[in-house]
This record gives sequence, C-alpha cells and structure tokens, in this order.
Amino acid sequence: MREDKLVPNGRRFLTLLPLAAMLSACSGAVLDPAGDIALQQRDIIYISTALMLLIIVPVMALIVVFAWRYRESNKDATYDPHFDHSTGLELVIWSAPLLIIICLGALTWWSTHLLDPFRSLNRVSAEKAIDPNVQPLVVQVVSLDWKWMFIYPEQGVATVNELVMPVDRPVRFELTSTNMMNTFYAPTLAGMIYTMPGMRSTLHAVLNRPGTFEGMSANYSGAGFANMRFKLYGVDQGGFDGWVARVKASGTALDTARFLELEKPSEKVKPMYFSRIEADLFDRAFNRCVRPGTKCMKDVMRHDMESGMGMPAGRNNSTPGDKPEGAIFKEGEEKGTGPNVTKPRATGAPGSTQPASQKNRDMSLNLVPTAPGSSRAAAA
Repeated sequence: MREDKLVPNGRRFLTLLPLAAMLSACSGAVLDPAGDIALQQRDIIYISTALMLLIIVPVMALIVVFAWRYRESNKDATYDPHFDHSTGLELVIWSAPLLIIICLGALTWWSTHLLDPFRSLNRVSAEKAIDPNVQPLVVQVVSLDWKWMFIYPEQGVATVNELVMPVDRPVRFELTSTNMMNTFYAPTLAGMIYTMPGMRSTLHAVLNRPGTFEGMSANYSGAGFANMRFKLYGVDQGGFDGWVARVKASGTALDTARFLELEKPSEKVKPMYFSRIEADLFDRAFNRCVRPGTKCMKDVMRHDMESGMGMPAGRNNSTPGDKPEGAIFKEGEEKGTGPNVTKPRATGAPGSTQPASQKNRDMSLNLVPTAPGSSRAAAA
C-alpha cells in the first residue's frame, strides 16, 4: 500500500525536474553578471520586482485577512450592506499604484538613456573609472547562418563562435548581418542588440572578471537557431595578447572566398581561427558587396542621390536631396488637364458666404451613379 502511494509522488517529482532546470538556466546567467552593463541591468530587474511586490504582497496578504476576518462564522466582524464609498480607501487604492507606476516610468526612462548600447561607457565598474589613455577594443561582429564571426581589425585576426575579451577594458562592438535579422546576446556581458543586413549596430560593454561564459542568438532565424551559440572568454591583458599570438600562428587567412563559404548555412560549427583578414571585409559585408562584381550599397545610394534617380519623371528633381513639388502644392490653374485631374465644379455651393442657400444641401454629387439598364435608371 505504501509503495503504491510513493510511485505517483516520485513520478510527479521527476516531471518537475525539467521545469526546475529551465528556471535555473534562465536565472543563472542574467542574475550572475560578469560585466558592468549586465550588473546594472540586473539591478534594474531587482528594483522593478521590488516595486511591483509593494502592491502584490499587500494585496495577497489582505485577501487572506479579509477572508478570515469576514468569514460567516465570525459574528464580531462589522457587516454593513449599505457601504458604497470610502474616501480614505479610494486614496490608498489609487495613489499607491499610481506612485509605483511613476517610479517604474522614471526608472525606465533613466535606464533607457544611461544604458543606451550606442553610448560610450563612462566607467569600467562601480569602483573604477574609465582610463582616458586606454582606447576601447574594437570587435566587428557578423551574424551568419547559423554562426557568429568576430573580427578584430586592430589585431588583424578573426574567429568563428569564439569571443575573447580582456578584463576591465571597454569594448566597442560593431554588428551587422549577412542574410537575416539576428540578436547578439551574451547575458553576463550586456543586453541584446539586433543585427540586420545593411545595418550597422553598436554595443559598448566591458567584462569585470575572468571566466568562461556563453553567448547566443536571441532571435529565431531558421533551423539552426538553437545551436547558434558562441563561447565568451574573459582573460587578463597578457592572456589576450597570448591568444592573439596563437591565432596569428594558425596560418589560415580569411579572404573573400572563405567568407562566402562561411556564409552558407551550417549548424553546430566548432570554433575557427583566422590569422589574416582581407581588407574592408566587414565594411563589404555591411554594404552587401562581398561577392565579386556586386555593387556596394553605399555606392548605389550615392549614385542615386547625385543623379536624382528614383523620382518620377516631370518632378522638380534637379537639385539632389530636394523634395519633388507635386500637384498638392499647385493651384487649380497650374495643375493642367488630364484624366487624373479632378475638374472644379462649374457652380459650386456658396458655403459660408451664404449659409441659408439651398445649394449647401445639394448632396447629389455624393450619390452612387446608377448602372445603365437598371430599374433606377429606367425610372429616371
């Protein structure tokens, strides 16, 4: 008899294990930041949660208190069937949530501007200011199908699915995509930033402690999305310099042909290293002209702007950048004639000059014309 009761409980426990594992995985990286930006974002989560609990906890507690105090068996509780209003109670009910919403709105506005990914860092950590003599490390990120490419232009190396950052050194990420929209996300480093074809995004971040962390794509982008992950390593400056030297010794170059090969869809790609980078490879990926013979997007846009192409014929497009002057800006006699030009009414309603005129009530122009051969047309 005891064994029969234990079996369902054991099965119930086993079914809850995956849920517990998912919850622990979600909170582990976000609530254990390794960078100052991620730390500030975690604090915002804590503050927002605390503000909302200021309403949730009292409401849940009062539900229990009211249910117990005004239960049917409690004859000492005051019962007033004619109660309909209390000014003090209304003030508490409406003012408390309003104040919390104001606080949440102010927190959102402040954090949105302070943690803008395009904004340069004003500190390394809460205890350490930015060294004006240290320039941020530039890392160019290209999202491919389904892998991440990291180009270090100053060091002349590149990797796939492996990102190495020196601790306590600001990093400026420049991000783009080759095919579809993705989201660069390293929970322990900073927030999410989107990558899109033909768009260059920016993210400023810093790591404050060494370790091995994980990054991913947070935007669904096809069959290989689940495995579009990369390793993030935090090392000291000496370790970073040694890693760059090892990558340079690998002997593999990242040229146009290799990039086009990597651009093809592939899943579960192991880390790859490139000791040399072809010039302007990231800019050509951003301008969508890596493939030989393809015209760069910036050149096409410059040509269209200088030549005035793309505007309909007959418009005032002699000066690049000027808006065309259409019929909406012309008077009636300037519009000319044509099948697409509405002719003015021969005898229009006098409008405000003669409010009592019967012509102001003439709505015949708004009637739908009758089709030839219909009963209404015959009656007419």
